[in-house]
Amino acid sequence: MSKNVGAYVHIPFCAKKCTYCDFVSYDNKTELIDRYIDALKNEIKSTNEKYIIKTIYIGGGTPSFINSTYIEEILSIIKQNWNVKKSAEITIEVNPGTVNREKLKTYYKSGINRISIGMQSSNDKELKLIGRIHTYEKFLGTYKLAQEVGFSNINVDVIIGLPEQTIEDVNDTIDKIIKLDPKHISVYSLMLEEGTKLYNDVEAGLCTCPNDDIERDMYWSAKKKLEKVGYIHYEISNFAKDGYESKHNLDCWNQKEYLGFGLAAHSYINNMRYSNTANLKEYCRGGFPYPPEKTIHEIQTKESKMKEYMLLGLRKIDGMKISEFKNKFIDNPVYLYRDELNKLVEQGLVKIDIDDIELTNKGIDLANQVWQEFA
Repeated sequence: MSKNVGAYVHIPFCAKKCTYCDFVSYDNKTELIDRYIDALKNEIKSTNEKYIIKTIYIGGGTPSFINSTYIEEILSIIKQNWNVKKSAEITIEVNPGTVNREKLKTYYKSGINRISIGMQSSNDKELKLIGRIHTYEKFLGTYKLAQEVGFSNINVDVIIGLPEQTIEDVNDTIDKIIKLDPKHISVYSLMLEEGTKLYNDVEAGLCTCPNDDIERDMYWSAKKKLEKVGYIHYEISNFAKDGYESKHNLDCWNQKEYLGFGLAAHSYINNMRYSNTANLKEYCRGGFPYPPEKTIHEIQTKESKMKEYMLLGLRKIDGMKISEFKNKFIDNPVYLYRDELNKLVEQGLVKIDIDDIELTNKGIDLANQVWQEFA
């Protein structure tokens, strides 16, 4: 019997690398795009197991930077190799400044039904400080084009805690997005990652980020505004109109299985977490049809799987259902983790109801700092 899984496809190329970005991506390797796409298609074809694909997420990097026919070819190979559900959610990340009407038309015709646009801020000064190549007006143009082409399920990404950003700036950004009425909004807290240009600039005193208290005020202000107009806060960083929660991400947070294709892509299959090589030239070294070198990060035991299920479940605003945990693992998590949970309750980070284990507001603040990397 074929498994239902999600599929993630990594496109590691960008027009320009943002100053805060520590993802495996490149803005100076365009000569390798053709070879990379060939290797990616061969990797997909070399996966012999039969799966039913229920979600596809094309991320990066900037997938919209490369020629849209490549995206069309990748999706065609996936559909040839496996049974993609008619109801499958198929998402692509796009950045203003790298997409036009023709690209969007190609995406739409190839079956993509969800667009995630990297806006980040409505303030052009903030965008410039973090190395974005677009302006707010360019974002508006991209959003309008996506609607005109036929996309109705649109996500907009926002980052809070940016250099020199004020709570008024965040409120202005959120107010402008609300007027556009997208189906989904992601509000991420800036993470200063060592080795990035922004990290070095902050360390050198060239710019200053808001302190933790101000950043938290930004978060709760955005949350209040979005919930007031009907967005459901369903995960620490994510808000959606009813029925438009990200199916791909929800499956990840619900510990569902997924396949990762492309450079440094991660997979979770048969209780095993593994990833592809992060060396671009190695990935592109020609040929396959053998799979690229993979690194096994974890072979889960029942105990490690239960702990992970708890942590992933607490990302969701509704928390983790005790009944669902018992159905999956038989054990009662309240008894199993009584010592840990009692400490968290005493610290005001977690609350336990009849069938839910949820983060408190204080717990959400802490989780936002600790778990942002999983967003």
